[in-house]
Amino acid sequence: MRRPDVITLNCRTVFSKVYSAVVNGLKALPVTVEINATYSSKDAGLEPLFFMVGLPDNAVKESRKRVQSALLNSQFVMPPLNVTANFAPADLRKEGSGLDLPLAVAILQTVGLVKDPLIEQKMFVGELGLDGTIKPVRGALSIAIEASANGCRQIYLPCENAHEAAVVEGLEVVGVGSLRQVVELLNGQRQVQPTQVDVASLFDDPETTKNLDFIDVKGQDAAKRAFEVAAAGGHNLILIGSPGCGKSMMAKRMPSILPPLSLDEAIETTQIYSVAGMLPPGQPLLTQRPFRAPHHKSSDVSLIGGGQNLRPGEISLAHNGVLFLDEFPEFTRNALETLRQPLEERTVSISRSKYAATLPCSFMLIAAMNPCPCGFYNDPTHPCTCTPGQIQKYLSKVSGPLLDRIDLQVEMAPVPIDVIQRTPQGESSAQIRERVLKARSIQAARFAQVRGIYCNAQMTEPMIHEFAEPDTQGMQLLRAAFDRLHLSARAYNRVLKVARTIADLDHSEHVSAAHVAEAIGYRNLDRSDWAEHGL
Repeated sequence: MRRPDVITLNCRTVFSKVYSAVVNGLKALPVTVEINATYSSKDAGLEPLFFMVGLPDNAVKESRKRVQSALLNSQFVMPPLNVTANFAPADLRKEGSGLDLPLAVAILQTVGLVKDPLIEQKMFVGELGLDGTIKPVRGALSIAIEASANGCRQIYLPCENAHEAAVVEGLEVVGVGSLRQVVELLNGQRQVQPTQVDVASLFDDPETTKNLDFIDVKGQDAAKRAFEVAAAGGHNLILIGSPGCGKSMMAKRMPSILPPLSLDEAIETTQIYSVAGMLPPGQPLLTQRPFRAPHHKSSDVSLIGGGQNLRPGEISLAHNGVLFLDEFPEFTRNALETLRQPLEERTVSISRSKYAATLPCSFMLIAAMNPCPCGFYNDPTHPCTCTPGQIQKYLSKVSGPLLDRIDLQVEMAPVPIDVIQRTPQGESSAQIRERVLKARSIQAARFAQVRGIYCNAQMTEPMIHEFAEPDTQGMQLLRAAFDRLHLSARAYNRVLKVARTIADLDHSEHVSAAHVAEAIGYRNLDRSDWAEHGL
């Protein structure tokens, strides 16, 4: 029997390739979809074959049926073909349904139904419905960034993802709703109308937490000052006090005094929410710092990230924002201990059998806890009913190495009812935020030449020596506190970071003894009366 000839009449070429990308962690990796097609003889009673190679996962393997149905329902008449589809590079596992569209375009190019001489300058991403419609995908912003970095001129993706991708400069973003529309655009039968987004306007009138304001907090002046210092320098903060003293109330008001995201921070944060599929509809760019408050029964995976298919955890969703952990000791010991590396390195590395990824998680940690199981240890108005052993067991759930990574440790006491009734309204969030913004502007100028450093809490050790070394009197005070409180080297550096922030709030170029003294005062849990119970 004569071997079937390679298609020459119905196909202009027997080989084609189209560019796409898949998300791996937070970043996107380029993928080349290659198609090799040969003629299939129906007369011989043989069904056309369709092979996929290049480490496709189940979602990619299922694209064969989606693509075939989409081509049929889009009224494209296809000759019988034996198709081999390769997703290069072959050693990279391909996940997700975003390769449907480039696979369909590559097949149509093979049979001559797509005739675009500039197709190698374009990238395609999208999931196909059986009727040929194009459905949204996750990670469109990361893919658009990768397309721009690789020199692509245009990217075709679902309409729902177009505004998100249009944030990237220098890339023509084309939102499409169906496979037929894509073919008509590529063949010049429709005029391309790129999606455009005015990024600057997204920052013009940012939404704020209008209903949550520090003006509602009566008393607790020391705690308010700690929140101001934490916001000004991006420092971690733990609140310890009896029930009802205002720990959660104040923590929820932290976003109202934080500075807005910069453009770089906004893009980083939006990438994470895009990959997680949590970007709010109609919002191409997140301009407000996230505030995440997971329940203490949350699993380790939901907190840290991971799973069978990689998903960002709460610590990554809080990137460039706040992670609030209420009832801190009620989280599992394993979950709390896994916070140690992210708090130090501001990234989290996740390794599983199917993947390995590193996600950013530069967040402010605000933790709140009771001092004992009954909640009234050290409370001046309520007697504590816990035994010393119960208190020690409760407090020991939070390890010393974890506390070392928390810059400000604040003990809070209940505000008496007569103080609440007599005390006038305090400073508003807008007034506090104004001072925070001035301190942050000083830090922005200080770290202008350093990429990825936005605030004092992110300073490296060389930066601490350069910018946060106190004067002679301050150094003597710090040395005495170090000996008395038995501070670790990590706590020593964190005291200096906080002192630098206090100096910035004071508009002081140098760190003085007064700034060091206030910073040391925030190491409440290093005192002997707490240390003897396990903290």
